[in-house]
Amino acid sequence: MNILAKVHYSCRVSSVLNKEVKQYGKQFMFDAQEDTSWSSDEGTPQWIIVIFDEPQNVSGFEFQFQGGFAGQKSEILMYAANGAQIHQESFYPEDINSPQQFHLKDTSRGKACSKIKFVFESSTDLFGRIIVYNLQVLS
Repeated sequence: MNILAKVHYSCRVSSVLNKEVKQYGKQFMFDAQEDTSWSSDEGTPQWIIVIFDEPQNVSGFEFQFQGGFAGQKSEILMYAANGAQIHQESFYPEDINSPQQFHLKDTSRGKACSKIKFVFESSTDLFGRIIVYNLQVLS
């Protein structure tokens, strides 16, 4: 189940292509539209931070990238309400347009997550850009 569809959260991103937030902003990762996306600017690493208003138990996540602009070596970091890191795990998306689901190996059960940071250390794009059509956080 997609947590983001039912809870309050905020989001920050490392950059937006040419600072054109109205066309490529972070809000487009969550609007369920097939023709909108968050597009980062050039450079690595790129990142996405999701902060929950109330702690959530997270079991995995799903990304839909644009082929040619996918994260390669990527990492998820999870934090408790006090700011302590409670989980860190690498993941390796494929360079495809289809949704890709990732399940966490050890979700540190019993420790609710207040913040998630996705870090894309590299990209399939020569210039380090990332394009995300859809992001879901799973419970």
